[in-house]
Amino acid sequence: MLAASRKELLLDRLRTEGRIVAKDIATELGVSEDSIRRDLRELDAAGLAVRVYGGALPASPAVVNYAARQTVATESKQRIGQYAARLIEPGSTVLIDGGTTALEMVRALPLDTECTIITHSPTVAAALLDHAAEVIILGGRLFKHSAVASGAATAEAAAAISADRFFLGVTGIHEHSGLTTGDPDEAAMKRVLASRASETYVLGSSEKIGAVSRYQVLPLDGVAAVIVESADTASPTLSALAGIGVRLLHAR
Repeated sequence: MLAASRKELLLDRLRTEGRIVAKDIATELGVSEDSIRRDLRELDAAGLAVRVYGGALPASPAVVNYAARQTVATESKQRIGQYAARLIEPGSTVLIDGGTTALEMVRALPLDTECTIITHSPTVAAALLDHAAEVIILGGRLFKHSAVASGAATAEAAAAISADRFFLGVTGIHEHSGLTTGDPDEAAMKRVLASRASETYVLGSSEKIGAVSRYQVLPLDGVAAVIVESADTASPTLSALAGIGVRLLHAR
């Protein structure tokens, strides 16, 4: 089998099975493990898979640039955002991550909800201009890929605040790899924010379920719940998450 055909097969297996074990697929195809590992390295370099020990996992489509992410799983993000907005209680203080799902969340928040919202996302803050909520922006160096502030200044500002809930955006949610994102500094910033809230809720739109990015944000037992779509209940990943005790909130 030609290398191009093998790669297509590997991608198809990732889509259907959610994982590739290099040894098993090499035996099945009658090729060397070195050949499969080389294919997986090339798929990883192209952003189509994430290599892990012994094989590979599906790469998240949510690691593309901010403008492109606005066109990915838009209906799913709206449903997740609407559900998450209902978890903001009047009088509470909440931290909201950056990203397109977080933006849908604040768009769904009733204008008259009186609360305090802390964010490091200028786009999220701007979407709250007409709301009754008090808005606190954490400053720092702008990480343009995700349109959020990052770096030491942002982390220091975050250390001075506390919140009831943090609504976390990630690019991958997987039963083995946990909650992941594509940049190490962004992952670190998300951990800082999570440490400042009593509870963390994950915004789990459909394109993130079963996908993996390079850097872990938190383990699954480090969050209160993952908000997912009711339409995704047949997902093998969601079944696996429920099986290991992850609390799933189904957006309807």
